[in-house]
Amino acid sequence: MTNNDCFDTIRQKITTIENEKALAGPYGDYFKRTAYFLKAVLSQYDFILSGEIYDADITELAKRNEALFADILPENYGTSYANPAFSVKCFGSDFGKVLTFLAAEFRSLIMYAHEKRLDLMLIRLRLFTEIYDAFFGTEACSPDYQDIMAIIKNYFFENLEAATIERLTNQISPQNDFAARIIMDSDLTDLRYLYHFGEYVTENEFAVARHLNSLPDDKIKLMADTFTEGYRIGFKINGKDIKKKKVTAIHYRLGFERMIRKAVENFAEMGLEPAFFRTSLTILEGRSAYRLGFLGAYANKQYEFDHKDDSALVLDQDLSDRRLLALEKAYRTIEAEAKVYAGPARMETFGEPAFSLAYKDEALSFSDSQQKLVSQYVNAAGEISNRYLPSEEISYTIIAFPAPEIGPRFNEIFDETIALNTLDYNLYRDVQQIIIDALDQAEFVKITGRGANKTNLLIAMNELIDPASQTNFENCVADVNIPVGEVFTSPKLKGSTGILHVTSVFLNEVEFKDLTLNLNDGMVTDYRCANFPKEEENRKFIKENILFHHDSLPVSEFAIGTNTTAYMVGKKYGIADRFPILIAEKTGPHFAFGDTCYAKAEDVAVFNPDGKEIVARDNEISLNRKADKSKAYFNCHTDITIPYDELGAIIALTKSGAELPIFSGGKFVLPGCEELNKAFDCL
Repeated sequence: MTNNDCFDTIRQKITTIENEKALAGPYGDYFKRTAYFLKAVLSQYDFILSGEIYDADITELAKRNEALFADILPENYGTSYANPAFSVKCFGSDFGKVLTFLAAEFRSLIMYAHEKRLDLMLIRLRLFTEIYDAFFGTEACSPDYQDIMAIIKNYFFENLEAATIERLTNQISPQNDFAARIIMDSDLTDLRYLYHFGEYVTENEFAVARHLNSLPDDKIKLMADTFTEGYRIGFKINGKDIKKKKVTAIHYRLGFERMIRKAVENFAEMGLEPAFFRTSLTILEGRSAYRLGFLGAYANKQYEFDHKDDSALVLDQDLSDRRLLALEKAYRTIEAEAKVYAGPARMETFGEPAFSLAYKDEALSFSDSQQKLVSQYVNAAGEISNRYLPSEEISYTIIAFPAPEIGPRFNEIFDETIALNTLDYNLYRDVQQIIIDALDQAEFVKITGRGANKTNLLIAMNELIDPASQTNFENCVADVNIPVGEVFTSPKLKGSTGILHVTSVFLNEVEFKDLTLNLNDGMVTDYRCANFPKEEENRKFIKENILFHHDSLPVSEFAIGTNTTAYMVGKKYGIADRFPILIAEKTGPHFAFGDTCYAKAEDVAVFNPDGKEIVARDNEISLNRKADKSKAYFNCHTDITIPYDELGAIIALTKSGAELPIFSGGKFVLPGCEELNKAFDCL
């Protein structure tokens, strides 16, 4: 039977299920409603295949988009089978978790319908019919749980390898040009194009596109040039040869296509083609709460949070091993493409309002043993990836712009952000060198909070053998991390001790309230926050989203942000608490946990603009790579910033006992750093 014949057969069956009046029992409504959703996806597929999507008016496109995501929108989620709490209430813990897992997995059909991938649609449609037959294939309509689980595991094992190759190919190769064609070929003044991606679209995406369309060409060019030049300079300053590369992966949020189109043209002048891929919606490709690729709006953040650990349904040592084998084979399959992959160019947004997430006992979550499997897999997968995409050969860049959710002054804030992203490189380079010269005299750096901030830290510095030619701190200006404004180092772990505290910080689009980490010899020994009413929920939240299932992580970076202009903009518009870490880390001292900034490229010599080599590229854990790489890396890196208004002092403590204040009394106090204080004076 051909794919088309199989597709027609399944379509007929879905129609029968939806209209089956006799479908009874506790599961009847689930399959009817799921069939109704699948029918809507199939209708959209026909709509796209016929070309009607390009002729339809915007009202019809909006109606269709809403219909595809209606089930998980907040106003409908309470009685959605994609909601674990509702599904478990209806079907009990075992079948409730299975059926809510499937409800989420079937949502991947939306993206495949828009990309006209009949082959990948059929895999999910067959899964639906197999599950349906297992439930209603007997007169008793009493399925066996183990039979259902066998079907799901078979779905994993049969499709895991192909899905892994598909995902990796999309991430590092321009082979799938679905999004590229929309970006480069559409009339971007006709905003109907936003519905062609198959992502959830709201007024926010339209507002961004309208604002970019209102900007003159030179402003769009400035935005794109800053983005792509940061990428190019990142290769240059780190001694990497961009001419050996042919592909960059562009990550961005819908609405920014005018800027992205210009960026694609800029990259083409460097000899680079774009790879565009979307956030995975299928567990086979590693669905999680963290979104990568080209992004539409969140239909419901709680839905994403509820399903972030769905692989817990089937995760065991066998599956983990199979995943690693599949990843290794995927890299071997596209080894030629991997050799010419340059790395990601990421455009982020910020300004989305805080969203209070809730842990649900009914949602799938990793057991203690599964958490260990997750961390082991991440480490092993990182080693595989680094063999084919060695860190010393690739680079990246990140830039951020506000989203309309930031408030009624969006247009003003957007223009201020453009200015923020294009600050004077030379000014910051020179001022930051003054700070580095002081810090290079330190044996320890003391950081304290003020007001409600309880930070009290001693961070140990590496010893410089030849201070005339060596430095501990990188003078970071506008290259890979835009905007300008930080100096950073990999501190010694032994002796780095104390308490890090922030009253509020956004990490990976999630707010942490009253976050505290305790350190002893550079390792996290205790942690807490105030996001949830129960202490165990707060600890779980930190372990999942900062420690990434590790029992502890080292403090892998100490930095001082110098972008007081960004701080001033945050205060001026009341948006400081909504800055992404990319900007927030420039507005005070910050500390990263996980791998160092030089992870897996520690042996590549790196130099500051003054010619000194940055020698603090390792810590006591990363040095394990020389004997056992599996004990050297965690494959995560999370920055936590203390904002200036919570900062008491930064003091360099020399070996002789002298104190060199860097920041005190709300100001930078080193002679020559007065320029940084001008922004404070504007508040």
